[in-house]
This record gives sequence, structure tokens and C-alpha cells, in this order.
Amino acid sequence: MILKKFHAGSCRAWLSRVSMRQELRCFSSSVPPQPVPPLAQTLQGYLKALEPLLPPEEISHSRRMVQEFGRPGGLGAKLQDGLEKRARHTKNWIAPWWVQWAYLESRQPLPVHSNPAISLPRRDYNGWRSQLVFASKLIAAVLDFKAKINTGQLPVEYMRGKPLCMELYPLLFSSCRIPGPKHDYVAHYGRARRSPTHITVVRNYQFFQLEVYNSDGSLMTESQIHSQLLRIRSQSWKTDKEPMGILTSEHRHTWGEAYNRLLRDKLNKESVRLIESGLFNLCLDSPVMRISDEKYASRKAAQILHGGGTFSNSGNRWFDKTLQFVVGEDGSWGLVYEQATAEGPPIATLLHHILDYCEQPDPKRAPMLPLPMPKKLYFHIDREIKIDIEHAKQNLDILINDLDIKVFNFKRYGKELPKEHKMNPNSFIQVALQLAYYRVHDEVCTTCGIVSQRMFRGGRTEFVRSPTNQTVKFILAFDDPTLSREAKVQLFREAVDAYSALTNQALNGHGIESHLLGLKLQAIEEGMSIPKIFMDTAYGLATHWKLRTGQVPANTDSVMCFGPLVPDGYAICYNPQADHVHFSITAFNCCEETHAETLAVTLWDTLCQLQELLEPTV
Repeated sequence: MILKKFHAGSCRAWLSRVSMRQELRCFSSSVPPQPVPPLAQTLQGYLKALEPLLPPEEISHSRRMVQEFGRPGGLGAKLQDGLEKRARHTKNWIAPWWVQWAYLESRQPLPVHSNPAISLPRRDYNGWRSQLVFASKLIAAVLDFKAKINTGQLPVEYMRGKPLCMELYPLLFSSCRIPGPKHDYVAHYGRARRSPTHITVVRNYQFFQLEVYNSDGSLMTESQIHSQLLRIRSQSWKTDKEPMGILTSEHRHTWGEAYNRLLRDKLNKESVRLIESGLFNLCLDSPVMRISDEKYASRKAAQILHGGGTFSNSGNRWFDKTLQFVVGEDGSWGLVYEQATAEGPPIATLLHHILDYCEQPDPKRAPMLPLPMPKKLYFHIDREIKIDIEHAKQNLDILINDLDIKVFNFKRYGKELPKEHKMNPNSFIQVALQLAYYRVHDEVCTTCGIVSQRMFRGGRTEFVRSPTNQTVKFILAFDDPTLSREAKVQLFREAVDAYSALTNQALNGHGIESHLLGLKLQAIEEGMSIPKIFMDTAYGLATHWKLRTGQVPANTDSVMCFGPLVPDGYAICYNPQADHVHFSITAFNCCEETHAETLAVTLWDTLCQLQELLEPTV
């Protein structure tokens, strides 16, 4: 069946009238279940991924272990049977495990380590009055997007002509991550019979419950929202308020203990529940020190990512919240989000809607209705909570000072140049990243690229491993003066094509990372010891991701950023446009070998030299 102009509305997913389970089924019914890849194919791909990273004798050792694991009737075959049975009886055989493993079991702080930030183009205003006008427009835009979900008007998205699972969209609102002693969980308050009708506004570390629907159920207009934001401003002057939001930046176990102490008090419990259940957060940030244009993009991204520290705006965050929109007085704005509910692509769709909405005038007149005063949320802070806040402030400032961040716009060319040479732009950039890393560190490294699995029901993400053997051949040949340009171009093409093949394999549900994780967790589920191939030194090396990369293509000049996965690694995000590419690079200052600025300069030079390779000027 050809699904042209198909809307989720054809399923009649009216959020106010049917259960969340029915809605999610409606949003995902047009996509197939995620397949379990063939065992032999995954094991062969795993060994291929090890070859560029290990010497021959270690590869031989790992090959013997893999062969033993994958022999007919062996342990691998038994675990594979278990996964196939799981796939027959669950909506998605890997997604819950993936979310648990990748996000909820991590004990690291959410800012920098987990929550990505998206920095949007600076708005043309300066000052608090314009800040509130724009914030009103942004709130109205997000509510308009939610209304399209509620009424089934959100169009189904497509990738390569195939429909994508849309079930994450209803979960974006009124959801929050909750800390636990060993692992966290996500609470979806939108599932309640009476869905929340408020957002949380944060200014000067003070939280407010702002109702955004009128008593008749209609959305508030921009002018109504604006008048309410003015009221919030008048109630939130800078005082010696404790930055309660800082607690959410802690190590998850530490925050979990503080969370339980906090909720022992009835007033605190009520305030925390209102923050957790709100549709989303709006963070009205105070002005920050002016900085040079050259460094502005990096500082702006850092502000959205972590708030700039305890003397800046970090107290204006509740990092557990799924959606937090940040609006500064200088025209800066963006979004920081918690990934256990959704990864980048649905967020990019939401931001695209906001940008479109912000170009339109406000058509609605404000009804002549008295508006209730926004409710300020209060906390009772005893000596224990005070100590928790002080520790959290110290730890967050240490983390922020350790983060090295560089954001830049490569303007020489964009995705059109690879297309002109019949190369995939994403694969082109991935090979460029490998070459730049090699030039800085004189080695290749384990790299994960993030690929969406939303072509499948309930699908989340998959890692694409690199480098490939073809990439290593190209890297070693690139600076070899004895090789002709034509030979280097051919090796470059082969490297790009090899990465594209791995990406296609992952997009078809045959990526190796999720499958390997599934086999490991299936063994644990069945009460077995962890299989030897996962205890092998090679597996540890192959999952020490020194390069964490992510392409979040958007129709605007936005850039995403997040921290590295390992202390001696980098995180690189990129957004390719037609004639330029936005990059963000992060590293940790505690590692003497990694420098975001050095890698950024080398990447810029590498991209220029790749253009020269394809289109020599002489």
C-alpha cells in the first residue's frame, strides 16, 4: 500500500478520549516489527569491526572465541533462539533493554554526560521585554505541536520512502526521569485520566506552575501567556534562593538519596510532583557576561547544555525533565532534553515546527477572562538538603570546568559537494572525522555513530561502528606522496561506501551493536554467566568509544552538543546544510591528550584537503 498524505489522524488518536496504549498502537501500526539479525552475520560483522583496532595475534584469539560461541547448537544459538522468542512476544525485542542499558542504569550526572542540548540561531532581540515576548511565542508553538498530536494531525514521517514509528511523540510531554538507587525510571504523567495542563517556568532559581489552558479547555493565547510571564517576572527577583534544580545535576545515586530526603516533606513533595508532571519546562535565563563573537557559539551551546555553573543559570534547570526550553535575554535560545524518553529526530521535528510557528503572526485575540495567578512552588530546606545542595553545586562546577567545548560553522561547503561526487554526505563526514582524529593522535579509534531505528515499531537507536578496514587504508594512503590522486580518490570512495553499507545494514535492522547487547542480556535473563566473548579484552576495547558522533540533520542552523562517553574521548555532533556544516566538539580537560580546539582546527583543514582531493585547483 502506498501511504501518501497519511496522517496519524486517520487512526483517530484523540488523546483525551482513548487510553495511552491505544494511542501508541495507532502511532506505530504502520511500521513493521524490528527483526533479530542472523547470528552468523552479526558475529562476522563484529570480527570485521575488530580488525582495524587489534594486532593479528589478538584478532586470532578473538576469532576462536567467536567461533566457539557461534558454533551450531552452541551457546550463541541457544541465546539467539531466546531472542527470537522474545521478538515474537514483545512489541520490540531490544528497545526496553536498550533504554535501560544506555540511559536508566547509568549513574553518571545527566548534564554533559547524557542530556543533549540543541542551540538554535540567535533571535534578533536584546533585553528582558523581548525575551518574554519570544518566550510566549515559543510556549504557544510547543502547545500547538502538542495539539496536533492530540487531534491526530501530526503527519507520519518517512525515511527513504518508509513510514517511521511515531509513538514517541505523545510521550514527550508531562514526562520526567525519576532517580533510583540502582537504576532510574521514567514517569509519564500524561497517561493519567486528567492530563496535566500546566508548564513549569523557572527564573532566578525559582519555579512556577503556569496553567496554559483556559477553563473551557482552549489553549491560552500568546498575549495571555505573556501577561502571565510578566507576573512571574515580578514575583521572581534575585534573592538568596537556594538553587533546588542543581540537585538534579548530581550523580544519580547521590541525587536518588537526596530525592528521598526531599520528598519526606509534604510541601517539597507537592512542588517536585508539579515540576515532574508539567508538560515541559521553560527556563528564563539571566544575562551572562558578554564574550567575543568567535567564542559566542561555544559559550551559548554550553549555557544551554549545563547552565554555565552555579553562579550563572544552572539553578534554572531540572535536568530530569524530558523537555526544557531555554530562553536568554540576549536572544540566545535552545533546548536541553532527557534521552530516556526520546532521541534527537523527534526533537528536531518539534523544533522545526516551533521555528515555522514563530514566523507567523499571532492570529488570536485574548479572551476577556481573569487569569489565575501563576503558582510559585516552595521548598522546605532543612540542614540535610542544604548540605546536599552545597555538594551538588561543587560537583557541577567541577564538571563544567572540566568540559572543553568548541562549536564552529564550516563554511567552505556542505552536503552538496559529496552529493555532486555521488557520495553519501554523512559517510563523507564520518571518514573525515576518522582522518582528523588520526592526524591528531596518530591512531584510529573506536567510534560509534548513532542511527535511528524508528523504521520499526517502538524502535530507538543503533550504533554504527567504525573505523572500517577501508577507512584505515584511506587514512594511511592520504599523506603518501607516492600514490596518485586518482588512487586516493578511489580509496576515499571505498571508505565512504563501506560506512554507507554499515549504515544501511543498521537502518534495515541488522546492526551488530543492539544484537550483541541483546545476546549478553539474554544470557543474564536466563541466569547464565556472561558469555566469554563479552569478557574478552577485545570486546572491552571495542566498546571504549573514544569518538561519540551524531548527525542530527535539521532544516535550520542548529547545532547539538553533548559530552564524551569516556574520559579520554570526544563527542562530535554535526548538522550538514547545503553549503555549510555546523559542528560541536567536546572533550574533557582532565585528559591531557584530548583538546577540542586542536581537533576542530585539524577537522577544518582535513575537510578543506578532502575538497582539494576531489576538486584540485591546479
